[in-house]
Amino acid sequence: MERQAKEEKAIVLDFLQYGYPSDTRPAHIKTAIVQAIGTEHFSILELVPKKGIFLQPNQEVYMGEGKRDDIHHISGRINFFKLTQTAKLNLEETLKNLVKEKEQKFVDFFNKAGPINARMHQLELIPGIGKKHMWEILEQREEKEFTDFEDIKARVKLMPDPESAVIKRLIVEISEEDKYRLFLGV
Repeated sequence: MERQAKEEKAIVLDFLQYGYPSDTRPAHIKTAIVQAIGTEHFSILELVPKKGIFLQPNQEVYMGEGKRDDIHHISGRINFFKLTQTAKLNLEETLKNLVKEKEQKFVDFFNKAGPINARMHQLELIPGIGKKHMWEILEQREEKEFTDFEDIKARVKLMPDPESAVIKRLIVEISEEDKYRLFLGV
């Protein structure tokens, strides 16, 4: 069985004070629900906050081992289709901030990505990168590793914005549109 990566912190995508609207249980039994994305492995999670805690979208919460201030427990991972409309709307902006914050991790991917099989390369899974861009990226990184997104844009002709392309790829992985995992859970 594949071991899932653990998250220490998450960003709130949506806070449902009275739980899911579709939950038919009486109000006094329902618990508040937080839909969040892990900051390290981009796991989509359902969390239960401590009683009396109110959280805002884009707020970072600690949910690792030890004392937690806001989160009572982690219900588990949820899939993209269980996210509320609000959570889906906040997802892209949250990913943009996380990608900016962890830019080096993604630049390292461009520097180290390899072939998946004889016909396909990991770089080709990034939206907007076809064979031509892939070969150019491979040639450029052979000469000198990329330092940041701007360096990639400057050295690879007509390259789509690498930051936006990475965000689009993350959304593909989160919504399970294909079987490959470049960034999720890695």
